[in-house]
Parts: sequence; structure tokens; C-alpha cells
Amino acid sequence: MSPIPLRKVLVLGAGKVGSTVADMVAEYHRLAVTLADRAHPVPVPDDRLVERIVLDVGDDAALAAALAGHDVVINALPFHLAARVAAAARACNVHYFDLTEDVAATAAIRLLAEGARSVMMPQSGLAPGVIGMLGAHLAGRFDTLHDLRLRVGALSRHATGRLRYNFTWSIDGVINEYCHPCAAIVQGRQVSVQPLEGHESFVLDGETFEAFNTSGGLGTLCETLAGRVRNLDYKTIRYPGHRDAMDFLLHDLRLVERRDLLRQVLEHAVPHSREDRVIVFASACGLRAGRFEQESRVARIAGGRLRGVERTAIELATAAGVVGVVELLRNGHLPARGFVGQEQVPLDAFLATRVGSCYAALGDTPAAAAWPAELHRGPAPAHTWPPSLRRRTRKEPQP
Repeated sequence: MSPIPLRKVLVLGAGKVGSTVADMVAEYHRLAVTLADRAHPVPVPDDRLVERIVLDVGDDAALAAALAGHDVVINALPFHLAARVAAAARACNVHYFDLTEDVAATAAIRLLAEGARSVMMPQSGLAPGVIGMLGAHLAGRFDTLHDLRLRVGALSRHATGRLRYNFTWSIDGVINEYCHPCAAIVQGRQVSVQPLEGHESFVLDGETFEAFNTSGGLGTLCETLAGRVRNLDYKTIRYPGHRDAMDFLLHDLRLVERRDLLRQVLEHAVPHSREDRVIVFASACGLRAGRFEQESRVARIAGGRLRGVERTAIELATAAGVVGVVELLRNGHLPARGFVGQEQVPLDAFLATRVGSCYAALGDTPAAAAWPAELHRGPAPAHTWPPSLRRRTRKEPQP
């Protein structure tokens, strides 16, 4: 595969994650970046690296015009707009990436990718995204793979209330993953399991967590590992008690049938928080050289500063996932066209990208100093993300 010249990147959605993606591309690659949204509530004067434009993706002509001047589009809009933007990108021969966890949107994009002359790569964030790379990597380290368990949590550091949860990312995204069937492999068979089921408790470094089924986190990994693994599942990590409270809302009160009302209730009652942490945990077991063995990986990601602005852990972790694979495309380490699943990305190659240090602890020889072990407790440290970029800062007005 040959390097692909990328000169200009369009980022759709100027929310917290979208703006982080735009700044990360600009900071690490010095590419021209256009950040588009229906409105930009926080003006940013004199930013030479990121141009901000107003764009309504519901306007076909305006969307096509915006895409035409770019080589890559990174879609950070709500999941229900993914297929629409992907279709426009395909028509314009623009490489397409997004962060969706929505299974239906990914299936639609997969169909669009047939015969496409550009890359169509949805689900390029954390989960789905990096977790799929990790799962495929661990699977390849066994002669016979029995069980592969993948767990990810975006957790508020100081959760209060019976939900034991504050929103650290999209309300719509949380509702979506709690309400749709979940892919898994059980005893060698691809199956669909129910969200919020499969409840389990585990202890990580002396702290107790719970995990349960949620939709979309595996991406296309079930298809890739079909016939190669006995059991495969993905679960979301939360603090104990969260699952029962959500089950009450969704099923006892039947708000799963009234998701607009559920959104109103959660938006009114559950605060957002920028004090968060991300935990990535994976465990695989099987046969190696005739011996039954287990191998686990864990990473804890904290927030920090990027281009002079404080970013949350989930913003940095999600943005790093997609910016890393765009770099791999640019360097010729990905197919140049068609559908690309996250598990097609070699984990080592991703970790070697300019943003890969965010996930350094997941490597075969993790960099011990990448993220201090104590980051999963106490207040978020005031450090520049990553440490090597302390010189490049930019002050922005805060909302």
C-alpha cells in the first residue's frame, strides 16, 4: 500500500469531540482543517490551523460543496446522520470516517462502500474502534482462542445519585447503546443478546465495577472472528448500581418505548461532567503451545490539555482513535478504498502513530510512563496532552 496525499480535512460537528478531533489533526499533522457545524457558539479568533464554517448537512448541495474541497471527512455528528454523510462522501470520492456505534448506520455504510473509490471507515473511535484493534490483536496471540472479553467504561470521577453516573458524552449515544440488541459469540455461534443483560462484577486494582451488554461496541469483530473463538462479548463498565437503575427506567417504567421522553428525563435529572476517566480492559484465554493461558490488557486514560484547552478523557480517547487511523491511511498502512473494519488495523501500527501514546498501556511492551497508574483515582492532573506538546498552546474562550 502506498501513502495517500491528504491536504485538507473536513470535520463535521463542532461539539466537544468534534472540536477535539479538529484540534488534534491540526496539532499533530499541521493539515488544513475545516470544522463545520450548524452554529459555532464559541468564537475562536485568529486560529490559523482550523477554519470554522456554518453548514447544514441536511442541505445536499451545501454538503456536497463542503466535501468537494477536502480529501477526508471525519463525521462527529449524531449517529442518525452517519449514512447520509457517508453517501455524500462516496459521491464526492472523499475518504470517510466516523465515530458511530450504531449498527444499522454501519450496515448502510458497508453497502455504500461496495465499489467506492475512497475509504469508508465507520466506528473509528474508542468502542467501537480501538477496542476492536485490541480484540483482534489478542486473538492473534493464541493458537486456539477460547474466550475474548472486551470491556470499556467512560466514567465520571465523582458520580452521585442512584444512577451513579454523570454524562461524559452524548446522551443520544448512551440511550442508543442501552436500547438495541448486542452482537456476541456464544459457544461458537453468532448470537444477538439483550442490552443491560449479562451483568457481572469485577475488581480492578482494588476497585469494584460492574459491566453489562451494550450495543455496537464490537463493530464488525464478531464477523471477523466467527469460527475462531468460542465466546466473544463486549460490555460497558459502570459503577455498581447503575445497571439496575437504568433497567428500572427502561423496562419497569417502559421508557424504552418512549425514548424521546427518556432523553428529556435524563437531560433534566442527570448532570454532565467534565471530570472523567476512561478504562479499557480486555482479557483473552486459549491455547498457546499446548498450554491453557490467559492474557489481559488494561489502560486508564485521563483528561488533559490540547492546544491550550482542557479536554476530557473520553474526548481525547475518542479523538485519538479516529485521528490515528487517518494517519495510517495517509502513510499507506490502510487499504485505499472500500470498507475498512477497525480490526483490520494492526494494534502495533496504531500505537506507533503520533496519537497512539494515549493507548500505550495496551501494547505488548507498554510504556510505563505513558499514563501514571494513579490516574484512575483522585482529581484529574493538570498536564498538557501529550507531554511532548507543552510548547504549542492556544487560549480559547470557554463556554
